[in-house]
Amino acid sequence: MAAKSNKVIISCAMTGAIHTPTMSDYLPITPDDLVKQGVDAAEAGAAILHLHARDPETGIPSGEPDLFMQFLPRLKEQCNAVLNLTTGGGMNMQLKERLKTATVAQPEMCSLNMGSMNFALFPAAAKYDTWKYDWEQPYLAGTDDFIFRNTFKDIEGIMKTLGDGFGTRFEYECYDIGHLYNLAHFLDRGLVKPPLFVQSIFGILGGIGAEPENLMFMKSTADRLFGDDYIWSVLAAGRHQMAFTTQAALMGGNVRVGLEDSLFLGKGQAAKSNAEQVTKIRHLLETLSLEIATPDEARKILNLKGPENVAF
Repeated sequence: MAAKSNKVIISCAMTGAIHTPTMSDYLPITPDDLVKQGVDAAEAGAAILHLHARDPETGIPSGEPDLFMQFLPRLKEQCNAVLNLTTGGGMNMQLKERLKTATVAQPEMCSLNMGSMNFALFPAAAKYDTWKYDWEQPYLAGTDDFIFRNTFKDIEGIMKTLGDGFGTRFEYECYDIGHLYNLAHFLDRGLVKPPLFVQSIFGILGGIGAEPENLMFMKSTADRLFGDDYIWSVLAAGRHQMAFTTQAALMGGNVRVGLEDSLFLGKGQAAKSNAEQVTKIRHLLETLSLEIATPDEARKILNLKGPENVAF
């Protein structure tokens, strides 16, 4: 069984690299957007903010440290949330570009994708007739021939560079059952140390589908592989977001919401901010008599090094 806690950690993935500006007027793009929405999400109950950066002029995902540094220190100053940086970056970013900011910032936590996969966004390219920016349609459409690369060598290199080098811990992103076995391989080799923060991801085309049976299967597989050595969290894309995360919390798990994962608050209702989604999931969980972890409680549960030990 996953390690037990009487507190639910809410993560908020704020902007990501999946959705484009045409899809939502509320997607945070600029550093000011990210600071405002991040502080609001933390005040609403998010213990962890998962962060990507975008070019403030066009909204295209960017791995440039200069952009991250326009909001990371401000977020650290204005809220106590754990700042969790992407190592996944955006479509077509090479590994070196994906790691640029994390190696400079040396954060408490980074995401770490646990396997290569077909990461397909191309169906969204057919849903819009006009676009705010020229890059959006080809960026999405080109994913019908895109492999999101995360080889064993890539993963091990990230673990050693960030984990061994800077004491950064990871949100292990598992998009399918095989990714759990990849993580178990690294655990067997002693390259990762418990507690493992395992993020089970459902509903991305190319990964495991958002079906209740799959939720149970992911949980039982992780229980078998990791026993009490892991902390379980769940996110689900699009319309599955709230239902899946609520069910996971009832099963003893933690939750991730945010505009990276879904642009909606409910059926046909656009989310106007990340904080709206955090507020909703917090209300659902507290209605079910579940307690919400503070950032410092999340740090203790996940054995993080603390904000005083980052490089920003």
